Parts: sequence; structure tokens; C-alpha cells
Amino acid sequence: MPNVVILAEKPSQAKAYAEAFTVQEKTKTYIQLKPDETFPNGATITWGVGHLVELKEPHDYKPEWKRWKLEQLPIVPDRFHEKVSKGKWEQFQAVKKLFQQADVIVNAADVDREGSNIFYSILRLTGVKGKPVQRLWINSLEKDEVRKGFKNLRDNEKDLRLFDEAKARQISDWLVGINASRLFTLLLQKKGFESHLSIGRVQSPTVYLIYQRHKEIENFVSEPFYQIEGLFKAEKGTYKGLAKIKDKDKAKVQALMDQHGLKEKEDLTGNVQKVDKKTKYQKSPKLHSLSTLQSVANRRWKYNPSQVLKTVQKLYEKRLVTYPRTDCNYITENEFAYVVNNVKGYQEALNVSFTPVSLKPNKRYVNGSKVQEHYAIIPTKSVPTQKKLSGLSRDEQNIYNEILATTLSMFHTDYIYEETTLYTHVHDLPFKSTGKREVSQGWKELFPKPSKSKDGKEALLPEVQQGEEVGARVGIKESMTQPPKPYTEGQLINMMKTCGKLMDDETDVEILKEVEGLGTEATRSSIIETIKAQKYIEVKKNNVYVTAKGIMLCEAIEGTLLSSPSLTAKWEAYLRKIGNGEGSKQVFLKQTGQFIEKLIQETPGSIKDVQVRSTGEKTKKNWNEPIAKCPRCSTGSIMDRYKFYACSAYKEGCKVSFPKRLAGKSLTNNMIKTLCEKKRTKVLKGFKGKKPFSTALMLDEEYKIKFDFQNKS
Repeated sequence: MPNVVILAEKPSQAKAYAEAFTVQEKTKTYIQLKPDETFPNGATITWGVGHLVELKEPHDYKPEWKRWKLEQLPIVPDRFHEKVSKGKWEQFQAVKKLFQQADVIVNAADVDREGSNIFYSILRLTGVKGKPVQRLWINSLEKDEVRKGFKNLRDNEKDLRLFDEAKARQISDWLVGINASRLFTLLLQKKGFESHLSIGRVQSPTVYLIYQRHKEIENFVSEPFYQIEGLFKAEKGTYKGLAKIKDKDKAKVQALMDQHGLKEKEDLTGNVQKVDKKTKYQKSPKLHSLSTLQSVANRRWKYNPSQVLKTVQKLYEKRLVTYPRTDCNYITENEFAYVVNNVKGYQEALNVSFTPVSLKPNKRYVNGSKVQEHYAIIPTKSVPTQKKLSGLSRDEQNIYNEILATTLSMFHTDYIYEETTLYTHVHDLPFKSTGKREVSQGWKELFPKPSKSKDGKEALLPEVQQGEEVGARVGIKESMTQPPKPYTEGQLINMMKTCGKLMDDETDVEILKEVEGLGTEATRSSIIETIKAQKYIEVKKNNVYVTAKGIMLCEAIEGTLLSSPSLTAKWEAYLRKIGNGEGSKQVFLKQTGQFIEKLIQETPGSIKDVQVRSTGEKTKKNWNEPIAKCPRCSTGSIMDRYKFYACSAYKEGCKVSFPKRLAGKSLTNNMIKTLCEKKRTKVLKGFKGKKPFSTALMLDEEYKIKFDFQNKS
């Protein structure tokens, strides 16, 4: 009988698999299952700890690659190898031993290309070869689904292609990250930059999207515009209306007033010429993908995308919701069948009650042709007890209720409202007024009421009759054009997903539409967290702002593929070919190498005009190290004292010090070193007076820095 070893991606996943069977033994590194119908000889479940292995670092290939030097670029190993991730040696050794003893190995990592990458990277590093590998492919950790999945294991043909696709992506991201980060950092450090830049295929264009919005806001010039507004007094209440004119030229608006004999603040009479009422029906929202859930949770509770993913992952591991890392808004008829059976139970869990309009599948939500690897996030068959619900954290309750309400809403009635449009004529000039009245809440009753109603923007109109005479006062209303608003974190997730709309190349647009933009459902939240950690962006009151460091990064990469989602489009187009067996990993890596060569050749010329900005960070190598010998006492050294430079022999009486900034320009370590050693610098750009100016710097007899306008060399 075969010895079956199952590799889960992480311990919580392994625990969920084990709970679908009978456990014989639990240890620190594996779980032994008792023999049963699925595994007649029993089985062993072991696990990774996320990424149990990782690609080697540059210095693991060559010690000299540890130091950042321009002449070493490009860094391209002949062959790429993995190593065991830090702190995970014990678990790796346990997995290796179990793989060596196995007759059949089952890949039960997450069902996506990264899950394939994690499994095969571990398998490759163990050195175990020639053993049959099968694939578990499920969307839920419910016991029934787990048992069904293990009874219907797939072969690994598709899995191997996904591994090739994922490895090509991983190695290429490594090559771009390692080489581009060093290239841009070292070239900017030559110009006085005192920190380092981290550059990546997905994170850099994401920062650039935020930078573009920053530029739109910064360059926006608010301008006045004018309209004619009427205030009307009907028998049953007052209301406002606007004439059909909106112009920057106040004279044109005044001319229309004059043409109709209208004067401001004059009591006039209007006539209601038309009352147009339309009943509108709004269907319930589509089922949730991860990004729509992140977007709604950010809008409703200000949760950041990473927080939402962590929370829904916990709910998945508690077997309350289906697989979270999905980009699909549809389910198949199989899932719909169990959802229908559980409608009453779901209503009790959400503490609501309504009679379903229909229990038949609707193509808006149930469409098997739209489902590929994963379906939408919905509740599992397990309807939680009130006790289990009360044991959830506040975040978990909010997210679970949102998924529950969205799923139940497909059985509810439409949201119905009445839209009213009035046309009131004053001296033959028509004024339009619009209003909205709720007729039936329908599916909206399942969701928490928004704290600030969007409907508040549309005035509630009084009941008026066609032909009714109303009191009227008209006047010119002045308003100002408004700049675009910064993205919220929820909007940024959507922006990353739909950024293809901004591209000019139609092929890129189509590919980005297919692959859904920058990153994946699984990685977008971690990308946002990465660029926060790199200090490229900051979030204030849920709004995302680019920092000085982020602006400098964007100015440096402007005009290159690193600033554009096009690189992702081009990569994903070919990566898909690899996954489908139509492309080659070797060809893809060769193209990546050519891209890096081109970048190394072109970047020195393209960043000449980039303005180096102070980011408030320090490179470790410069901090607390002597910059130069003191030009006065020769016994001390000039040191960086955080807010200024000064001689280390100040206790012995040497008072030499230099400012960090002079006339709006940062003075770098290199500039100070040149002044100490040569008493003069070359001509430097970027000083600010009434106008920007350039000058050399010199040290005078009292060791003070002066401008040297005579030195033109």
C-alpha cells in the first residue's frame, strides 16, 4: 500500500485538512491520519510555513555581490537556486525526511500559481525525484469539500506548468528588483542621495499612480464658474433649481438674466411646467471578489486592504467562508445549490428575516462559464451558531456579515426609489430641480446604514402640481472648480485593478483587463504595505499621499517601463503562455535580461535632472562615520551630527561646524568632504534665492562656507 505524504502551505491549512479525517498522531512537524476509505493506508500531513524556501541572495552566489557597486551590474547568476528561509530549517528537514519516505506526494498548497511555486521549490530543494505527485484543488476548507477533494486528486501536469510560470515571474522580479534598486540608488547617491531606493515591477508603477494623482492635485488651478439659481416657494414647501447655463464668464450668465428680464433678489412668480416622476430599480450587488470586499470594507469601516485579507483568511480557516484570494464575482450551480438550502440558516445568523423573491439561479450571480480556478467569496455550508458568532472578533463579525448580506441579497427584492425632475419656468427661463424618494429598501435592509447618506446630496422635493404657480427669487451663483481628491486605500486597490484603462496601447489595455491590472487579488494588499514600509507613501485619515522619497523615485523612473503598468501587461501576456504550455521560461528570462541591460545603458543619462530630496533617512554606511579630517585642527574628523556637521574634537575646543542646508540646498557628505580637502567644490545647481542659481562653494579663512561666484570651472 502506498505511503501518502501531503504538503499543506501552512500549519492552519494542515489542521483544517486533518479535521476532515481521523487523527492518529500529532507532532511538531506533521499530523498522522488513521487509515480510512480515502487513505486505506493512512496518510501524513506536513506543512511549509509560508515560504519555507526562497531564492538565494546575490552574495550567496558571489561574496563580492554583497557590496553595491555600479561596475558589478548586471547581477545575473548562471543558474538560480533556492535556500531554506531563515528560522525554518527544522521544518524543512522534517518535510525532506517525509518526502524521502513517501510513495506518493500530494501538493495541497493554495490553489494558484504561487501555491505551485511553494510546493515545487520545496520539493526541488529536498532533492527528492521520480516520485508521483498529485494535486489537491479545492475552494473551501469545509470537511465535506476537503474529503471530496482528496478523493478526486488531479494529476500534476497543469501544476508543473503553473510552477514554470510562477518561477519565471519570481526570478524576473528578483532580477529587476536587485539590479534596478542598485542602479538607481548608486546613481542618485553620486548626486548626494543619502538613502536607498527599492524598485520593483509592481510596486514602482503603483507608487507612480499615486504620484500622478499628486501632480494633478498640485497643478490644479481652482477657477470660478457661474450659474443661475432659483429658490422657489410652493404651497407645500420650498425647493431650488438651476438654469441650463454654466460658464466661467460671469458676463454671459448676466446676459441671460438680462435677456429674460430677471433681477437678483426680486420677488417673482414661477410656473411648474413639468413634473417627471420615474421609478428606478437597483439590483443587489454582485458577489464579492477579494478586491470588492477590500474596497467596501475600506469605505465602510476604514479597514486597510491588508487588514481585510488577514481577517477573511481567518474566517476561511475557521471554515465560515470560501477561498478568499479570488478575483471572481460568480459561483457555479453547485455552490448555489447549497446556498439555497441554507438561506434560512444564513438569515438567522445575520438576524434578519425576509421571504426570498426566487430560489432559482440568476446569471448575474450564478454563471459557471465565468468561474475558472476560484469562485466568489460566499459563506460555507457550515452555518455558525450564535455562540460561534459571538466568539468572533469585531473585524471578523463585520467582514462575515458583509459576505453573508451580499450572498443573501441575491434572493431579496430590488432597492426601489422614485426620481423626480421638476421644470419651473420664470419669465420663460426653465429651471431644473431633481430629487429622490425611497420607495422600498429591498436588499439594502440587509446592510448597515451608512453614517453619511449619499442620498442626502439629492434634495427631497415637496409635492407640487403641474401648472402650479410658485414664488421665485433668482440670482447668480458663484462656485469654484474642485481638484481631484487623493485616493483612499480602497480606491487604490480598484485603481491597481483597473489601471489598464489609462494605457494608450490597445494590446496592453486588453491584457491588463484580462489579468486585472497590477498585482493579483492575493498580492495587492501586500504591495501597498511594502510601499508604505519603504516610505514612498503615507496614509492620513484613510487618504494616500506620496512622500518626498516617493516623488524622487517617480522622477527617477519617469519615462521608463518601471513607471508604467505596461511592463506587467507584457510580462503577464507571456507568463500566461508558459502556464498554457505555449511559452518557455528560458525565453522569458532572456527577455528580462535584455530589459535590464537596456536599463543600465539608458538610466545614467535619464536621471541627470532628477532633484535629490531629503527623505529624513540615513544610509547606515554614512551614519556616525568620519567624513573627512577637520581642516582646522587636523586631529579631529568632521562627523554627521544629524542636524549639522561638526568636528569630533569639539570637547578639545575645535568649534568647526557646517550647516546641513544652505540657500535651500542640502549639503551632502561628499560636498563637505571636498570642501575640507580641497577648500572648493565645483559649480553646484539648485540653490534658491529670489531666483534659483548655481555657484561653487569655498571655505574662507575662518572655516565658514561661502559662495564662490568667481569659480566657473
